[in-house]
Amino acid sequence: MSTAGEAAEHHLGRDLSSAVVLYHQAVAARLGLSAGDLKTLELIATRGPFSASELARLTGLTAAGITSVVARLAAGGHVVRETDPADRRRAVIRAADVDHPELAEAFARLGGALGGLITEYDPAQRSAIVSYLHRMIDILREQTVLLGPP
Repeated sequence: MSTAGEAAEHHLGRDLSSAVVLYHQAVAARLGLSAGDLKTLELIATRGPFSASELARLTGLTAAGITSVVARLAAGGHVVRETDPADRRRAVIRAADVDHPELAEAFARLGGALGGLITEYDPAQRSAIVSYLHRMIDILREQTVLLGPP
């Protein structure tokens, strides 16, 4: 049986998830994208380039789903498809060299606010928070891959 504290923690996780998704949707809307498209673009920009099958695996989307996302991102000038120099039969998707000052500003403002928040904690607490966040990110990535395409 769960305690009131466990129920509150469950709601806290759900509330955090909702706040993060809604924030990213608001930022994405500035570019005419969905939150999912923006996060896929961010994945390509920070960890890419990728083949479509690699992107599908990392995002948990089907091949058709990732094809649609990449087509929207390419149409908006956010990504480019190129021939893989190691295997000319394969295409890779990379982020286009485009600046988005409105995104940079939004994320800089968020980073500043979060950076200010963490300074309220002592070094041991900060270390625990950072460790927890890294572990949470790893778990979320693993679970996304395990879900795979529907």
